[in-house]
Amino acid sequence: MNRFDSAGPDAVTAAVAQCIADHTGTPFEPTGSQTCSGGSINQAQRLTGTDGREFFVKLSGAGGAAMFAAEARGLEELARCEQLKIPAVVGAGSAGGTHFLVMEALALGGRRDGAALGYGVADMHRKTRTRFGLEHDNFIGSTPQSNAEHDDWVSFYRDERLGFQRRLARERGAAGSLLGVLEELEASLAGFFSDYRPEPSLLHGDLWSGNWGFLTDGRATIFDPAVYYGDREADLAMMELFGHPGQDFLTAYAEILPIDPGYGVRRTLYNLYHILNHDHLFGGGYAAQAERMTRQLLAELR
Repeated sequence: MNRFDSAGPDAVTAAVAQCIADHTGTPFEPTGSQTCSGGSINQAQRLTGTDGREFFVKLSGAGGAAMFAAEARGLEELARCEQLKIPAVVGAGSAGGTHFLVMEALALGGRRDGAALGYGVADMHRKTRTRFGLEHDNFIGSTPQSNAEHDDWVSFYRDERLGFQRRLARERGAAGSLLGVLEELEASLAGFFSDYRPEPSLLHGDLWSGNWGFLTDGRATIFDPAVYYGDREADLAMMELFGHPGQDFLTAYAEILPIDPGYGVRRTLYNLYHILNHDHLFGGGYAAQAERMTRQLLAELR
């Protein structure tokens, strides 16, 4: 994959610079770049110009165009959330087989403010509509994510989340014991919603601790979305799967949107989707973890 080279801009750098110029209306001459860490799927660079402007650029090979188009649409959907800083999309393109997405560069590294994040995520979750899903599919990591719309949350989560991952697991030759308990869980899914009726809330969709942060001006920010409309508890669960937002986050969030007592059980249900996806992407011990989680959930229904 091509990378930016400040000593002599290559075709990708030139294409990114032209993209920035086209979308901002101001010529952009890159002077240097800094590799950004944190991503396991794409390369990321912070590109600086002679005029001092900075942009965040993601780079990908095959498949990048579809992933970046979906990410851009997700960020534009999240831009409705005024209490969170959402990076603005500048543009996208490709050169020499490398696809790129150009975004506003965020000044990360500010003091942690869990309450600000809590109020911001609650504000996002207050953005609702009538159906679950989204008008277009996207990706969870590099895995396709089906967002086919449903009127009912149970059918959406059964078919587009657990069922989708179970079908992927079968295709890669997963153990029959895992496939069997997943089928049983899907058939019993309504049992977790006997007295709880979620509404279709705007979700980030992949809100682990690497996808939220704080700016130097004090604002909370979220990025790298896998957006859809669903049960807001799914975002809360993911925030506790790889990291934890802290009690100050939960207190602030609950001031705006109280958390249902049944969340503690459904947290495992929602994180099962992500563990299944990690098994799909990385293998290792995730399949065994997914089977343990599924059996635990089935035990809750007995």
